[in-house]
Amino acid sequence: MQTHVAPEFQGTAEGREAEAILRKCVHCGFCTATCPTYQVLGDELDGPRGRIYLIKQVLEGQAPTEKTRLHLDRCLTCRNCESTCPSGVQYGALVDIGRAVVERKVPRSGGERALRWALKEGLPSPLFAPAMRVGQAVRGLLPAALQAKVPERRDPGRWPEGTHARKVLLLAGCVQPAMMPNINAATARVLDAAGIQTLIAPQAGCCGALKFHLNDQDGGREQMRANVDAWWPHVERGEVEAIVMNASGCGVTVREYGHLLQHDPAYADKARRIGELTRDLSELLPDIVPALQGRVRPPADTVAWHPPCTLQHGQKLRGGVEQHLGALGFRLQLAASESHLCCGSAGTYSVLQPQMATTLRDRKLGHLSALQPAAIVSANIGCITHLQGGTATPVRHWVELLDDALALAA
Repeated sequence: MQTHVAPEFQGTAEGREAEAILRKCVHCGFCTATCPTYQVLGDELDGPRGRIYLIKQVLEGQAPTEKTRLHLDRCLTCRNCESTCPSGVQYGALVDIGRAVVERKVPRSGGERALRWALKEGLPSPLFAPAMRVGQAVRGLLPAALQAKVPERRDPGRWPEGTHARKVLLLAGCVQPAMMPNINAATARVLDAAGIQTLIAPQAGCCGALKFHLNDQDGGREQMRANVDAWWPHVERGEVEAIVMNASGCGVTVREYGHLLQHDPAYADKARRIGELTRDLSELLPDIVPALQGRVRPPADTVAWHPPCTLQHGQKLRGGVEQHLGALGFRLQLAASESHLCCGSAGTYSVLQPQMATTLRDRKLGHLSALQPAAIVSANIGCITHLQGGTATPVRHWVELLDDALALAA
């Protein structure tokens, strides 16, 4: 697809990158078949191909409108289209550029700006954890819609104190420790049982995705730089073999630090190295599983497995969790239909686009419920919370399942 960007974008980093991405697009339309919003709405402009044309028009100088912004807002950034695209179009990067340009040209209403500010500043804030504890304490009194956003608090249990030669850094994250602290604790215990020590750099915080995808790209990059600074001493001294992500949404962002900070001379090389060292927790399963053979008591019931989009499309990691846990005796099953489609969580999407998010969630739960599972497991805090809001079936992180099985066998 040929494009000639308007003079205001010529020579800019975003203009050059957008042109390079657009040249790959051949307008084949394979992506529409796997786009969740297109499947629901049936509107070409609510699919990747249509959105690409909208972005192309804006970059070529056509004035965007609120309708343009709405079609871009409705995109989940699930990147399913990237998995489908035969030409390797980097749609995720292109839609980030398009959204940033349209945001500058079509200001939002005061109410929209306030909500987005509250999300991007509130969720990574130190005040979020105490606010969540208050919400959990009065959860039974909250309206149903708000209850769905406040998970029941579970005791995280002990953090292992053993030391091992093998060490990894774990991104604690911004919302996960407050909403479900048991996920990080379970991760540390499972890795400890496999002879791997978990370290946390206290100065590391939100991965930057929240602000970046809410069009505060400068703010997102500042958070990325802060994480690079927090992790770099451990990396430089050779103390850790990997930086581990147990929230796949964070993982896909941190893997791309090198790209997102490529134009920052002070951070480009360090960010690229951080991205190279980043591993999803599931990528450690080939080491974890042999160490746990004969030491776990897996449940006999079927467990439904929902692979997040950020895992299977953003990081291109498929099949590892069900394969490796299956080797330990777990009965993880994918839904028979649409296991590749987004559940509708998508970071803050479920707050900003609640109707579409609920439609996609209920569609996903319908397929998962057909398995009649005792539980549903996923690999991202957003997916877990969003799905739990629509079902009485327990929804958990797969590492919690493994942690429980270790405890039962102890």
